[in-house]
Amino acid sequence: MLKRTALFDAHQKLGARLIDFGGWEMPVQYTGIVEEHLAVRNAAGIFDISHMGEVTVSGAAAADFLNRTLTNDIRKLTPGLGQYTLMCNERGGTIDDLYAYQLSGGVYLLIINASRIQADVAWLQAQAAQFAGRDDLRLTDASHNYAAVAVQGPRAKDFMEACIPGAACSGLRVQSVTELKKNQIAGFTFGKANVLVSRTGYTGEDGFEIIGGDDSIQQVWGKVLSLGEPFGVKPCGLGARDTLRTEVCYPLYGHELDENTSPIEAGVGFFVALDKGEFVGRGVLVEQKAGGVRKKCVAFKMTGKSAPPRPQYPIWINGARAGEVTSGTQSPSLGIGIGLGYVPPESARPGTPIEIEIRGKPAAAVIVTKPIYKKTQ
Repeated sequence: MLKRTALFDAHQKLGARLIDFGGWEMPVQYTGIVEEHLAVRNAAGIFDISHMGEVTVSGAAAADFLNRTLTNDIRKLTPGLGQYTLMCNERGGTIDDLYAYQLSGGVYLLIINASRIQADVAWLQAQAAQFAGRDDLRLTDASHNYAAVAVQGPRAKDFMEACIPGAACSGLRVQSVTELKKNQIAGFTFGKANVLVSRTGYTGEDGFEIIGGDDSIQQVWGKVLSLGEPFGVKPCGLGARDTLRTEVCYPLYGHELDENTSPIEAGVGFFVALDKGEFVGRGVLVEQKAGGVRKKCVAFKMTGKSAPPRPQYPIWINGARAGEVTSGTQSPSLGIGIGLGYVPPESARPGTPIEIEIRGKPAAAVIVTKPIYKKTQ
């Protein structure tokens, strides 16, 4: 039986095409992936992200625990600030990539991938059981308590204040949601409840992510579609979410990241603070940083006419199979096939000609600098 979010009825009423996504019945599209994608690039879109997981970590030892468990430096956070970070195993492989927010002193919220909730919580609990300061640590899987939406696009800021009015009551004490800057988070009174609003997203555009109880998020969904209509907002599905994040080269767990792939190999080493002290997987990551990696995640564009590249398609370089595509699609913004994939580091330089094997035939492509899509275009 597939799980359903609090917005399932809303998706059905809007005529969404629903698919199985990590055990959840989720909308892949409403009117069409290209239309929804371009709405986010040019105006705004709203996504149901209620399938994502939420874990709270609190107590006097919370910061020390998270710094030994996650790759980024949690000490950089103050109340109302978040950071992208990763959780690695002892081999340096990625258990998950996530967002960590400090809500208040000693209270942290982790937003984790839907497909990894069970694995992440089990890993964190195992780490907590061995942690010296475990008596001053509280770890709670709060995923079932929350629903969430992402409002993304350059016009999102023009109507979000009308949707969630008033000053913050927790987190960063801003006077309105639009005062939040990138990676900041605050709590706002919404009806008879509270919601958390962060200035984050997964599309490469400006935007907000709103977390709250089922009733609150149902109301937020309706308000955004109503008050955002004059600004061109559209409901968007997983299809557009995937094309948007691929254009800006954001990794997706299970594609660019997995338990056998390190953040250094995936190209997100910026979010690994090797200088902060010991954390799980650090030794391997130090070796990779100093001595190099066995594979490297690259971005590419197709250079001729072809069907779109897709995950697991082979990548050929100089007549030899060199790797495979991890994410591939037709770019709605650029009108060409694009993708991400792994190749040997010596073949990863931008400008390197490659071939993608599409349906058994070679198709010309070239490795390009990330991100593939840039706002100046």
